[in-house]
Amino acid sequence: MTNVANEMISAIQNGELQTINNLLDSVLLNEEPDLQYEIADLLMQYGYLNEANRVYEHLQFIFPDEAQLSIDRASVLIELGEEDEALNLLLAVDSQAPEYPQSLLVLADYYQMQGLYEVAEQRINEALHLLPNEPLLQFAKAELLFETGRFTEAARIYEELHGNDKSFAGILLAERLAEVYRSGGGYETALEYYMEALEEKVAPDLLFGSAYAAFQAEKYELAIKQLEDLKELDPDYFSAYLLLAESYAMLEDNKRAYSVICEGLKRDEYDKSFYLLAAKLALKNGRPEQAVEHLYEAIALDPEYMEALLILMSIYEKEERFEEIIELFENLTKDNFSWTALYPFVAHAYDKVEQFERAYEIYNTAYNDFKEEPSFLEKYCYFLIEDGKRDEAREIAKQLISLQPTEQQWFDLLNTLD
Repeated sequence: MTNVANEMISAIQNGELQTINNLLDSVLLNEEPDLQYEIADLLMQYGYLNEANRVYEHLQFIFPDEAQLSIDRASVLIELGEEDEALNLLLAVDSQAPEYPQSLLVLADYYQMQGLYEVAEQRINEALHLLPNEPLLQFAKAELLFETGRFTEAARIYEELHGNDKSFAGILLAERLAEVYRSGGGYETALEYYMEALEEKVAPDLLFGSAYAAFQAEKYELAIKQLEDLKELDPDYFSAYLLLAESYAMLEDNKRAYSVICEGLKRDEYDKSFYLLAAKLALKNGRPEQAVEHLYEAIALDPEYMEALLILMSIYEKEERFEEIIELFENLTKDNFSWTALYPFVAHAYDKVEQFERAYEIYNTAYNDFKEEPSFLEKYCYFLIEDGKRDEAREIAKQLISLQPTEQQWFDLLNTLD
């Protein structure tokens, strides 16, 4: 190998773009094609795509019938966004050439990236017809099936590959199988594969995946162990705090759960779901004022966060803070936000502060969505009675009887109205 070639390889490895460009002409003029090919591959690996394309183009000029060069250059061109030229090169590969299955695989990868999954699968199947036992093609097929949600088919292929080797193309097959089974809802099996993968390497995503699978399989103690390990390994893995708090809550250790989610909030102040869970856990710990604070933080991040609004209004109603319900509702209305799930709280609040016309208006608006809900109809009925609308109240009482025909109180209520 010449000094120029050594300098070129060193420049590539050290990221010296100016040196690479200075030496490239000399490499193309003076080095042997085999070495030029190695340099092109190295340029590709280190992300020097334009320079790699230049070398491949040069080699193609020397060896115009070499299919491998067409495939390699097409791969670079796809990365550079020169897709039309890349497709022309790939489609020109002779179907009788030994490299033809490889060209089909590159085409499949391209179509898969474009979301053309059926076309991608056709290309892979054609390649598999030629080389049915080629692991690279089998793995590509499994990856495509996984991406398109065909988890059972993907798992079958991954299982076959896993039977022969632990990893493929730098990917732990146990990890891939864990992800496939988790995506398909097979949490027990996913957990087994996650634990196998963790024997090979300990990584944050693997710990979280194993914890999630354990949680879904109702193995909360194991989920907690994995998440505590994850926190120690990577304290800024924010999702761990949410799942860890939920795991403690499932074991009814609400004090610890609340502590964990508050710890998470110190690290991630911009995830509304953290504040929502913190509010729920604060309520379980008998701390409604802290719950209200958390809910307002969540709503500040998303003013139309429906679940947070619903919980906040339910707290206010329980504490008979009717003015706060009305103020919250009117602020939402100013922003043209309308959600009828809040209306029962709002109607009841207007009733309690003696704004009866407004209460009647809200009750009427909510009726269509809540006409099957006895608790809403009961409040509506008594409101109508107090507001002197006995005929309307009678109809609501009849509706309560039709919904709950075994409840004597509704018959008694109707009798008072007749």
